Amino acid sequence: MTASAPTPGPPSAQLRPSTRFIARQAILTREEQVFGYELLFRGGMENYFGAGNTEVNEASRSTLDSSILMGLDVLCDGRRAFINCTREVLLRDYILLLPSSHTVAEVLESVPPDQEVVAACQRLKEAGYMIALDDFAVDDPRASLTDFADIIKVDMRATSAAQRLDLIKKYGPWRCRMLAEKVETQEEFHETRQAGFLYFQGYFFRRPEMVATREIPANRVHYMRMIQAVASAELDLREIEKLIKSEASLCYRLLRYMNSAAFAFAHEIHSVRHALSLLGEKEIRRWVRLVAMLGAGKEKSSDLVLTALVRARFCELLAEKVPHGDSDLFLMGLLSLMDAILELPMAQIVENIPLDIETKSVLLGKASRLRPLYQLMLAWESGEWESAAQLQQQLGLQENEASEANWQAMQWAREVSGG
Repeated sequence: MTASAPTPGPPSAQLRPSTRFIARQAILTREEQVFGYELLFRGGMENYFGAGNTEVNEASRSTLDSSILMGLDVLCDGRRAFINCTREVLLRDYILLLPSSHTVAEVLESVPPDQEVVAACQRLKEAGYMIALDDFAVDDPRASLTDFADIIKVDMRATSAAQRLDLIKKYGPWRCRMLAEKVETQEEFHETRQAGFLYFQGYFFRRPEMVATREIPANRVHYMRMIQAVASAELDLREIEKLIKSEASLCYRLLRYMNSAAFAFAHEIHSVRHALSLLGEKEIRRWVRLVAMLGAGKEKSSDLVLTALVRARFCELLAEKVPHGDSDLFLMGLLSLMDAILELPMAQIVENIPLDIETKSVLLGKASRLRPLYQLMLAWESGEWESAAQLQQQLGLQENEASEANWQAMQWAREVSGG
């Protein structure tokens, strides 16, 4: 370490265990599998993103604080965490507080490539960390830092196709791995993948790519039937039993679930019928929805399924605090990504499931009294803190109520999906 380099100073004095404002954006491979997540944090609703250096530094420190408090295993589901780094964060070696095997130091576009920054990058490389350069452009002043970079991120909205090709030719694919940011459509995904990008960030994978002649695979129809069965006002246990028995993996999940320590029954449960009779109506609906979602999404990006589970639990946890009539908020959150998971239009999905008018309307993007909560769910997911603050006020929520619901939902979703 050079004499001028600051001594690493853990930000422990700023830890705020009671307030956790977090969003994460998936980074996918060419096969649409999750490689990692860019983590976005704020210290509170009064501190959503500002343009000044003070706000940027605070956001970066808050990222580190929360990463330590929560654990990258929960936040990133075992994948790599992309942590935004200001000059201060780099020079103070805050990144060294996180495990090198799961951390990518993302150097922001505002960081000057001076001698202190170069020395900090050198220390990170020697310690085994990956480095990414954020929002890299043609004639970028950080060009000298590409000697340390493993990944170069290029903004689709700030560059032309010709500029992106020039950057790939100069820096990739053997020198650095190229990442396309703000990829919003399937067409853009195919275009950037063909151009030579290896990683992709954006919401393209959450929008189904429709093919007019596509038939619904039999197993997906099966999962839709399961969701339909438990959405009915009156449960038909014989029909549910028949649906579960038709797939071995579902039988196994149910029997393992019923024989777990959570129930501690005196005798083992050996049949599906016996298991269903012991669960009760509420738990049957909940369990069948979960296994149907996990089954339907097993061939899709894990982030889609995890996000659907987080959304469902987030809405469920807030159900006692917001007006929602007879609407099932857990089901609303769960179905909100079903179009992307099944690659079907949402209109076709809601047509085949008995839903109340408010839930059906909000899923179709129409006027609904559930819309403020639905928008809050999306704002928390994408880190749109200003919108989230306004929606929380509209719903009469305290800022810590939504943050705790989000954190608990993330923990729960990871536990459930790992089963």
